[in-house]
Amino acid sequence: MTVRQSIVFNGDLGSGKSTVSVEIAKRLGLRRVSVGDLYRQMAQERQMTALQLNLHAELDQAVDGYVDQLQRDIAASGESLVMDSRLAWHFFTDALKVHMITEPGEAARRVLLRPSGPAESYTSLEEAEAKLRERSESERNRFILRYGVDKARLRNYDLVCDTTRASASEVIEHIVDAYEGRLGAEVLRDAPPLLLLDPARIYPTEDIAALRGLWDSEFVGEVAEAGDEALEPLRIGYTGEYFFVVDGHRRLSAALQSGFPLVPAQLVAEVEEPVVGGLNAIDYFAANVRPSMIYDWAAAHGTALPLPEHALLGGDTVLAGEPGSGA
Repeated sequence: MTVRQSIVFNGDLGSGKSTVSVEIAKRLGLRRVSVGDLYRQMAQERQMTALQLNLHAELDQAVDGYVDQLQRDIAASGESLVMDSRLAWHFFTDALKVHMITEPGEAARRVLLRPSGPAESYTSLEEAEAKLRERSESERNRFILRYGVDKARLRNYDLVCDTTRASASEVIEHIVDAYEGRLGAEVLRDAPPLLLLDPARIYPTEDIAALRGLWDSEFVGEVAEAGDEALEPLRIGYTGEYFFVVDGHRRLSAALQSGFPLVPAQLVAEVEEPVVGGLNAIDYFAANVRPSMIYDWAAAHGTALPLPEHALLGGDTVLAGEPGSGA
């Protein structure tokens, strides 16, 4: 009998890790362990909020030490299970490592809607977003200093899933398909991570007017009929904040026209890694993505892409179709 891999979940606060991991554990018949629940219990016992416990843990190694040893013991036991933990990917060497992300405003909306407790409560969307960001940065800094690992680095993981618009059932289906080898097997085997991204959050790097075949109804129809899992993975760069197309604009456009909440992709480069011509991901994005390009792409597909900082500060400030644009 073959022992199945464990699945370990990490990701943004409010990305749906708990909901998804609970249902996947039920579906696969595996035990689930939640380190987040353990931290919330520890915070409540100390009469702290979750953020206060995180800040306290930066000074008191005993907080993490207890939880770390628990995860090491579970990993060493060889039991196949579902683990919901910010750092399980670091302790489990032979597991499907899933990292879940979502747009910060959507994450704040979700945590504001769920029942609050003494360890985690917010009075407004703005407060929720600010405190989630602070809590995440506290964890990230602590992990870098204590373990020498950066939880924000996508190459730590096998699968990265954006849950911004996808329903819980859609996310669960995609993760189970990847786990059971029906989705992205080649990328998972040869060049992880497999990215499952919200197509509405991916930036173009070419002017829409220069791209051929975007509105080919036959191609779009074939893509829509086959479904997102059949789509050839896009080639994607990541700045640490924004995802952008290196290759696959036509497939991305077809996915948007088909209403897909997720598209498969392969990570070409992130942050300081080179994309092409000596440019790393950050510099490539800044050099190729302009406000007019973003506006035209979003307007054509009925989406809304926020302007990144370099675009707001750059010289291409007049949007296509606006007065003075020459359109």
